Amino acid sequence: MGTSIALIILLGLVADYLFRLARLPGLVGMLLVGVVTGPYVLDLLDPALMEVSADFRLIALIVILLRAGLETRRDTLNRVGGTALVMSVLPAVTEGVAIMLIAPALLGITMLEAAILGSILAAVSPAVVVPYMIRYIDERRGMVKGIPTMILAASSVDDVFVIVVFSALMGMYAGAAGSIWLKLLEVPVAIVLGILVGCLTGYVLHRVFLKFGPRATKKTMIVIGVALFLVWLEEALKPIAPVSALLGIMTVGFILLELRESVAHQISQKLAKVWVMAEILLFVLVGAQVNIHVAWEAGAAGLVVIALGLVARSAGTWMSVQGAGFNIKEKMFCVVAYIPKATVQAAIGAIPLAAGVPGGEVILAVAVLSIIVTAPLGAIGIEMTGKRWLHKSPD
Repeated sequence: MGTSIALIILLGLVADYLFRLARLPGLVGMLLVGVVTGPYVLDLLDPALMEVSADFRLIALIVILLRAGLETRRDTLNRVGGTALVMSVLPAVTEGVAIMLIAPALLGITMLEAAILGSILAAVSPAVVVPYMIRYIDERRGMVKGIPTMILAASSVDDVFVIVVFSALMGMYAGAAGSIWLKLLEVPVAIVLGILVGCLTGYVLHRVFLKFGPRATKKTMIVIGVALFLVWLEEALKPIAPVSALLGIMTVGFILLELRESVAHQISQKLAKVWVMAEILLFVLVGAQVNIHVAWEAGAAGLVVIALGLVARSAGTWMSVQGAGFNIKEKMFCVVAYIPKATVQAAIGAIPLAAGVPGGEVILAVAVLSIIVTAPLGAIGIEMTGKRWLHKSPD
């Protein structure tokens, strides 16, 4: 496993450098390294590493979500909160419904299977989006109107909403008792409980740091450890109540920033250093999950479904930001920022096939194809439009 990690780090760094040299996002190069070295192409990575790949990707995602929380200011969040809430639901609904309506004719699957596919494709990728938003916050791009903060918040809630809808639809397929509307009530419950758990955890960490005064490095280790515990807590509480651990993790950072800004900045700086390696592991291992042979099976019909879904999603995103005071270029940036798909699709794309859904192979193929198409295009689009269309405010 050690050799595989070394290979990931070295090739990831080289790819990042070369792609940046070509004025392309480094993460696209890392994704490509993962695809090529993964089990579906050259198969250079240790199978034991692939078995724990999900854990490594989770840790990397936790690091970037903590940084997101530590960079989210209350005044900015208050300004864009309403728009973020609409943006966390409407684009996913428009994309999911569009795919549910068009996929049966194009892919030969049932309406329910198309709805399941739509729920998988409707999730935006925080792994791709969040790092860019943090960079733009650091660079003060779009911060006068709070655009990066809005997209940070919206993308996190978007995933909660989509995963609950996916679970409800899978329950319908399995014949589980209960109304889909009752299942959808889990969305606000998961959001509220996630925020409450994050607030409580953030406050407790603040008191611990105040009393014992550990060094910044130890504070960072404690915060990461507690964040991992929150993920475990989400799983433990599933039979009782839905809790969004990832939203709670962002809230921990937000509370620390509110209660003690100097400590929040210390931890954020340490996490920025951890992210250098975590970023490579995240994107290379996400790329390694991509089975290009399966994606090929989706064919032109799969591409059409993805494209039409994105058109509907873009319309939903555009409607979400109406009345927010953004100009046309800023609205278009929001549309582009909501394109990338990767982490959620890699995590749940194979579940319908494993559950015996008749169209499971088609669903997996289109989910994988969506990663290959939208992750690099979305990353390139965010990189190009963010620098050109987001106004850089003075410090």
